[in-house]
Amino acid sequence: MRRNTYVVLVLLCILIVTAGIVIVDVLFFRHHFLERLIANIGIVLVVAAFYFRFLRNPVS
Repeated sequence: MRRNTYVVLVLLCILIVTAGIVIVDVLFFRHHFLERLIANIGIVLVVAAFYFRFLRNPVS
């Protein structure tokens, strides 16, 4: 049961990253390539930090 919860949380994080990148691209940086690239990298780094802090070693 815990493994299923872990898989769902990881998939949810991937979905949140994808939605966040698309929303930021469309709303704010449609015609600004360098700013869009930096924002996308920042979003991915924030979610990766969240993953390594909370989801990498789930509490047993």
